[in-house]
Amino acid sequence: MTSTTKVRRVGVDRPVTRASRLLGNRWAGLAGLLAALLAPFVNATPYALSVMTSAAIFVMLAAGLNIVVGYCGLLDLGYVAFFAVGAYTSGVLATRLHLPLPATVPIVIVVTVIAGIVIGAPTLRLRSDYLAIVTLGFGEIIRITANNLDVTGGPSGIYGIPHLTDSPVIFYYLTVAVVSLAVLGAARLGRSRLGRAWRFVREDEDAAEAMGVHTYRVKLAAYIAGAVWGGLAGVLFAAQLSAISPTSFTFLQSALVLMAVVLGGMGSIPGVVIGAVVISLLPEFLRDLADYRFFLFGVLLIAVMLLRPQGLWPARSKEVP
Repeated sequence: MTSTTKVRRVGVDRPVTRASRLLGNRWAGLAGLLAALLAPFVNATPYALSVMTSAAIFVMLAAGLNIVVGYCGLLDLGYVAFFAVGAYTSGVLATRLHLPLPATVPIVIVVTVIAGIVIGAPTLRLRSDYLAIVTLGFGEIIRITANNLDVTGGPSGIYGIPHLTDSPVIFYYLTVAVVSLAVLGAARLGRSRLGRAWRFVREDEDAAEAMGVHTYRVKLAAYIAGAVWGGLAGVLFAAQLSAISPTSFTFLQSALVLMAVVLGGMGSIPGVVIGAVVISLLPEFLRDLADYRFFLFGVLLIAVMLLRPQGLWPARSKEVP
């Protein structure tokens, strides 16, 4: 009688449920994109299109922060700084130099990369709570600087930023297309060699350093990539509202984006997309409750965190220790 040795594989020996099949379905992303494309056919009022466009921009912000927090494990509480840098750079170039918004995109990318290096280079040598506090400080520095400079319009901000198109429907579809490419790019980064290095740093930075990973460069690359995503989201934000001011880039915005990443599932692109949609749309669905909507919003978030501490759509690693 021969004996066989059963090798247990992580995440495989458990019974497969319908939820697991849904989470592992590669067509889930296309289904989400199809839902976004069909949404205007359900409700195409100017208010609904504005809310849906804002939700799409929020998804792009969450995807960018997920690179920093979800992939690399860097707690960034000042992510809105890159959002502001992209919006103000695009707004200044469009209003002062009269450049069309698409022409400002390459300059925005360069400026956000520089901002990522300037902010990230001195701060990424810190860890844990110290890193979070310093990034929070940089986020406030950017907002206060924009509030006191003449070129940024001071407290009044910048007005008269040209729209990409006069049709809200066309702008919505354009935003969905850009955000879809950004989400796909973030997903591809996560599966790349650099993405694996980010995960190693997130799990154990000292062990990653001992195995030959240059952790400082890897973390700086994550910070710069997140900065570019945030800056491009800022361009879309400026194009949507045609006006920006420092009040749009407060710490609350950074906290909401971080909440979307944690709620959806850190390191999971589908989860981050779902978390961003929930965070951005749920207050609108609760608007009829007037002053109680934010209280109920908070209660629902706490309930989700208690019931799904790993996130709505947690990341599933294929690597077996």
